[in-house]
Amino acid sequence: MELQPFNQRIRIHVVQLGAAVLAGIILLAQPAWEGNAHELTEMTGFGLVLLCVAGRMWSILYVGSKKNRELVMSGPYSMTRNPLYFFSTIGAVGVGLIYGSFLVAVLSGVVTYGIFIATAAKEEQYLRSVFGRQYDAYAERTPIFWPRISLYQDSEHVLFSPIALKRTFIDGLYFLAVFPVIEILEYAHVKGILPTFLIIF
Repeated sequence: MELQPFNQRIRIHVVQLGAAVLAGIILLAQPAWEGNAHELTEMTGFGLVLLCVAGRMWSILYVGSKKNRELVMSGPYSMTRNPLYFFSTIGAVGVGLIYGSFLVAVLSGVVTYGIFIATAAKEEQYLRSVFGRQYDAYAERTPIFWPRISLYQDSEHVLFSPIALKRTFIDGLYFLAVFPVIEILEYAHVKGILPTFLIIF
């Protein structure tokens, strides 16, 4: 039986479920940090989200619409086999910090990491069946998730998909949109518009 590419809708639905749980926490709880500590945490989180968006766009320039059809091994894909998942996990941690909670940041990062590692393992089965020894050699030298900067190699000729780049940019806007939404919710908690049932660090 021929292997089929991993159904990305499964991953998307699981991520959406996690996002819904996070939204519930944000609606019902308030971070303990205040003043300068809170502002510093927020700005650190915003920086991580910007890194996430930039990293995802950089990655999509290389893989574009070639995913599962061509084995991309240059640029960010020379350092990690899954740069899109790596940068998305950074973004998830960033969202938790924008909220102002180290606990939410850690939980977001750990859950996102677990989802993406499981997805990458499933995708790897298909890639091995398509690319065989070429993928085996690539996997042997390149980490599945955490980048190894010393492995970086680039290519002079990179053909990218404008459609894939546009879609990734729009996805990145969802990460950036979290910042004003959380600010509005914080204001609602401070003014008593939203009840606070829990204080979290």
